[in-house]
Formats: sequence, structure tokens, C-alpha cells
Amino acid sequence: MAKKVETISLIDTFSEFKELKNIDRTTMVSVLEESFRSVIAKMFGTDENYDVIVNPDKGDFEIWRNREVVADENLENPNLQIGLSEAQKIDASYEVGEEVTDEVIFANFGRRAILNLRQTLASKILELEKDSIYNKYIDKVGNIINAEVYQIWKKEMLLLDDEGNELLLPKTEQIPSDFYRKGETARAVVARVDNKNNNPKIILSRTSPVFLQRLFEMEVPEIMDGLITIKKIARIPGERAKIAVESYDDRIDPVGACVGVKGSRIHGIVRELRNENIDVINYTGNIQLFIQRALSPAKISSIRLNEEERKAEVFLKPEEVSLAIGKGGLNIKLASMLTEYTIDVFRELDQAVEDEDIYLDEFRDEIDGWVIDAIKAIGIDTAKAVLNAPRELLIEKTDLEEETVDEVLNILKSEFEEGEPEFEPEPEFESEPESESEPEAELEPEAE
Repeated sequence: MAKKVETISLIDTFSEFKELKNIDRTTMVSVLEESFRSVIAKMFGTDENYDVIVNPDKGDFEIWRNREVVADENLENPNLQIGLSEAQKIDASYEVGEEVTDEVIFANFGRRAILNLRQTLASKILELEKDSIYNKYIDKVGNIINAEVYQIWKKEMLLLDDEGNELLLPKTEQIPSDFYRKGETARAVVARVDNKNNNPKIILSRTSPVFLQRLFEMEVPEIMDGLITIKKIARIPGERAKIAVESYDDRIDPVGACVGVKGSRIHGIVRELRNENIDVINYTGNIQLFIQRALSPAKISSIRLNEEERKAEVFLKPEEVSLAIGKGGLNIKLASMLTEYTIDVFRELDQAVEDEDIYLDEFRDEIDGWVIDAIKAIGIDTAKAVLNAPRELLIEKTDLEEETVDEVLNILKSEFEEGEPEFEPEPEFESEPESESEPEAELEPEAE
């Protein structure tokens, strides 16, 4: 009865193994055979004289042992040798030096051997499953997948694919306004596959620029067909993105194709990205024109480039500066990311105003030297240049406190306000006191 139970147990093991996904028949047979040989080697010291035949379709197997026939008095290793008298019980024609092959019943090895086999199989099955998951997803890096939200934690979210494989979507890879409930379907791109200690972890991302690129490829057939190419992408997830596209067909407007009629194509992408604003611009190899397009909707007056340091000084009319910077500095930040140039924005001044400028070093009595040096370090060395630079830009570039920047601006403003009457007299305020004082002078004698 015990042998029957053990045999059934082994058959169950085969059936479990047979149901594994993504494992071919050859691999399955090989692993089963290797597991049997591993157990035999542990029991007898070697498995070289054994033939293991596995039939996974039926869930059975055969083990045959090959031994050399030796004289009874010369028998030293019963695993490798068989005595002549014993061999002749199997077949009377056997002689010394011949080889005897007889079937071994694995169940006769005992419960410990069967348990050892199951543990060995379980370990190898686990390794195969991990290898299978790793090989499956290493080829999917950069592709979008849909998965079911299974568990939500503070720092990450666990998702399951169609085959029940576990995927991770860290909080850092989620759009800030993302909100999911258990059982919902989430869409993300496979960012990477970590395989530390043969324990694969599939990391997803919704903040990667690749995610935005794949969404455009899904929504815009011209991109999939190769007629339009996405050249560059800059994203601040959940806030705003800029994408530069180029067409290889002069008849196709790449921006219009990506946006769609009345925004039909881009609206679906915007919804998926939690209402992230997306600017689509035409790519060009002309860096000045590219920077100009990247800073849209602002209209640039002129650009001064430093190609070695990859810096650009952009001059705009005062009313265009806020458009170039954008809310919270997003527009200029994305333009810098897209063009890979550090962009500094300046208000355009006429020559008369520039002639009235004063070097910052003249203010060292009123402004701390280290503050002046911090401002000069970003390429601004005159008072008018400071006043014409956006306040947010000064704070970000100099790393000065807001209060310090405001104090500097107030000191510089007061300097130019004091000098204004000399150049721009205001007669209306000077004439009023004269008209009032003359009548008073005439009235006094009459009163006397």
C-alpha cells in the first residue's frame, strides 16, 4: 500500500510540472531526469551507470541500472557490480565480464528518497519559473502592458499580469495624481527587470518619457508606419511635456498628425497621463530655431549661443518673459531638457537704458560681496541686467534665498528711481506749488 501511495505522489509531481507555462517539453524531460540522477547520486555516490527514461505525457518513468558481472568473491561495489550467482538468477547465460541491466523501482528506495526527489524538483521548478519570467520580460522592456492592481502599499503597487506574474509600480514611477483601487487595470511601460540573486523583479513606470512615446505610437498610425519620428521628449510627469517630431514626407504635417482633428488623437494620451499638458513641436537641426520653438508660446527677439558650454541667452520683450518661463518655471525647464541647452531669459532693453547701467561691484557698500559674487557667477554683472532678469530665474540659478534676492532688487530699484528726476522731470508737480504760492504772496500785503 505504501508503494502505491508513493507512486501516486510521484505522478502528482509530474502532473504539477507538466502544467507549468512557458516550459518546453525538452526542458521538462531534462529537468526531471536531472532530478532523478541527483537523488541517485546522493544515495550511491554516482549516477553514471543508470539510465533514466521519463515520460511526462503519461506521468511515469523507468530507471535501469547497468552492472558488471564479477565472480562472487570479487564483489566490492554492489552498485556497480553484480555477483555471478546473482546475475545467473536473472539469466543463466550470464558470464563474468558481461553487463547486466535490470530495472530499479524508485519507490523501493524509501520515503526519504521520494521526499528528496520532490524537494529537488520543486527547487528546479522554481528556478525555471524565475528564468521564464525574466526571459519573458527582459524582451518587453520599453513596451506598454496592462495589468490588474492586486495590492496597494505606501511606496509601491503590486500588479498581476494575465499569467499571474507579479509586477511592481513604485510610487516614484507613478504620476503624482495617479489613483487606483484593487481590481482596476493599470497601464504602464516595462522600465527594467532586476534579477538580483536569481529573483527577478519587473519594474513598471508611468513617468518615463518612453511611456509617452509608446502612447503616441499607439495613437498615431504615421509614427508606427515610420512616416513620423519622435526625435526628443521632455516630461515633468502630471504637469507638462514637450515632444519634438519630424516627418519624412513633406505632405505630412507631423504636429497636425500627432494632435489629430480637433485634438482627437492627443486627448486620449492626455487623459491617460492625468491631464498632463502636451506641447508638440516640429524638430529641426537648427539649434536657434529649435530653442525658439521649444520656448513656444513665447516670441523670441534674439538668441545668443555658447555651443561649447551649451548655453543660450534668450532676449524677449518684457511682455513675453512670463510666457517663456511659464507657470512655476515649467516652460523654460522643459525647453532646456528638450534642447539640452541651459537657457537664460533676459528682457530686451533699448540702447538708452543700457547706457545708464551700473556694474554690481559699485553696490558692495550696500550688498554683501558674497551675494554679488553669486549673481555674477551666473553671468549677470550689471544692475539693469539683474532688474531685467526674472525673479524666479535669479532665485533658481543663484541658490540665494527669496528674501535676499528681493532685498537686492529693492536696493537696485531705489538706485535708479532716485536718478530718474534728473532725466525725466515731471513739470506738472513743479508748477502746482508756484501757482499756489503766488496768490498767497499777493494777499499778504492787502491784509496789512
